[in-house]
Amino acid sequence: MDFRHISVLPEETIEGLNINPDGIYVDGTLGGGGHSYEICKRLSDKGRLIGIDQDGDALEAARERLSRYEHKITLVRSNFCEIATILKDLEVSKVDGIILDLGVSSYQLDNGERGFSYKNDAPLDMRMDTRQGTTAAGVVNHYSESELFHVIRDYGEERFAKNIAKHICIARQKHPIETTGQLSEIIKGAVPMKFQKNGHPAKRTFQAIRIEVNRELTVLEESIDQMIDCLKPGGRICIITFHSLEDRIVKNKFKENENPCTCPPDFPVCVCGKKSKGRMITRKPILPTEKEIENNKRSKSSKLRIFEKV
Repeated sequence: MDFRHISVLPEETIEGLNINPDGIYVDGTLGGGGHSYEICKRLSDKGRLIGIDQDGDALEAARERLSRYEHKITLVRSNFCEIATILKDLEVSKVDGIILDLGVSSYQLDNGERGFSYKNDAPLDMRMDTRQGTTAAGVVNHYSESELFHVIRDYGEERFAKNIAKHICIARQKHPIETTGQLSEIIKGAVPMKFQKNGHPAKRTFQAIRIEVNRELTVLEESIDQMIDCLKPGGRICIITFHSLEDRIVKNKFKENENPCTCPPDFPVCVCGKKSKGRMITRKPILPTEKEIENNKRSKSSKLRIFEKV
């Protein structure tokens, strides 16, 4: 099965965008182009899709996937945190909708050579943008034991973070850790056997290192406000997350934009002057159906939240 063409929460996301056929939409995490394909299908000849991805290989895969709609699309190699600059360069003032499908894409996971997966033995890379300097090998071999511990604990929510960091530091003293296979074996040795029955023991640590390499949480937190500012009145932003750290940021940022008032609760009227930018369409996140999880196991932990500009 070709996972590159399987989008997570596709129907719910498209419905959430409330697509205007003549509108302008931004897919900030283009990946293999699955969500963008569904958007393009619903656009008239006046409509436009701007696809952003920092991964050059993913852009080419998406270009091929969206070839029948090439007159409607503009693809840009960049990070979604640059959305304001990208739109300015394209002479677009505001857009009707934005979608983010966060985390590592199916395209990247399926490409074993990129080092995102513990299931394939490959160089420790994990860069979503291969033009950047920091790699997973750099983090694993050069961070101090304390730094590794904090990365694995905070970004992986891994209960054995301290022991994993210790084992990594012991192993790299003998020789550099260069492949995903080597790292995976080290992690296995650091996690007690009785806790290795529920999923792969390296899963959380690989997630943590990937987040650190790509600054994923920092980029997300710093981008949501400006993305909401890029929307037209009535425009919507749909964000799909895959773990609690991402979801918490999205939920809190949407709440802040809906109710930014910083006045003390006992003030009779607002004096801070901060105005609401819109409303959360989803009070609780939208989750995948059992049928979707059955067809695409990678959707299992996904959550969709939607915000509408006013």
